[in-house]
Amino acid sequence: MSGDEFDLIRRHFAPLATDPGALGLLDDAALFRVDPGEEVVTTVDAIVAGVHFLPDDPPDLVARKLLRVNLSDLAGMGAAPFGYLLTTAFPRDVDEAWIAGFAAGLAVDQVSFGLALLGGDTVATPGPACFTATMLGRVPAGCALRRNGAQPGDRLYLSGTLGDGALGLAAATGELDDLLAEDDRTFLARRYRLPEPRVELAARLVGRANAAMDVSDGLAQDAGHMARASGVGVVIERGRLPLSPAAKRALEARPDLWPAVLGGGDDYELLVASPAGLGDDALLSEIGRADTGSGVRILDEAGGILDLDQAGWRHFVDSASD
Repeated sequence: MSGDEFDLIRRHFAPLATDPGALGLLDDAALFRVDPGEEVVTTVDAIVAGVHFLPDDPPDLVARKLLRVNLSDLAGMGAAPFGYLLTTAFPRDVDEAWIAGFAAGLAVDQVSFGLALLGGDTVATPGPACFTATMLGRVPAGCALRRNGAQPGDRLYLSGTLGDGALGLAAATGELDDLLAEDDRTFLARRYRLPEPRVELAARLVGRANAAMDVSDGLAQDAGHMARASGVGVVIERGRLPLSPAAKRALEARPDLWPAVLGGGDDYELLVASPAGLGDDALLSEIGRADTGSGVRILDEAGGILDLDQAGWRHFVDSASD
């Protein structure tokens, strides 16, 4: 890589700092304003090579996944994104073409989600690549969605489809080569590498949902987070879970993949509790209910309680390269 980090920032990242508050990345901090009656929602997530993405993943998709996992956290609180801070730790031997591809991926999703780079830090590392984004969003004051508002009797909804992330990792690492056709493997791998944060859906949920959160560590574990925060029990019916055609075919061939679908993580969908029906929204599927109990019960098609072997993603145990 030619030049120092300041040259790198000027060439690849300063063009992304389109918000006036970024000050052209010439200062060590940024300025931003919010309108009266708004609150700022912030979240931060890191992704590490070999843990959250595969070392040979295309750089543009790595960058877009970084933004999208953070955007999903904002969506879980009903916030509209507007900017982010970026920390990049590139390996010392990185090719500058890889950095250019990474910056190009950021540019694509900045346009897609109305974002601007506001600042950050760029360093070199002897270890694996590591990238961190701190995402900023706006929500009307007092209207942020929380995971602690579910009430007994609420209906539970899930956006999109479940399990594509975990199955996508298996597809991307060749574990499903003998199980699924190439089109299905390509679809699932793409879903793992490029999740779809439900930002537009989140805006529609403000004022309609009692509770919401994004599902990133597995439905079983994240539903447990909502249950504990809200002081309720959660009942999920496996037969009502929304699945992509590719995931259905994988499960038909290998029912033993169900624990990965329920607990594998990387879906970045929204789990929503609402006192009123939300079935009019095409992105939402009703999957269960909140009750006066505690914990999470997942029922099979006969009404029996499932005993899951894999409860969810564990950051100090699991990795994308296992």
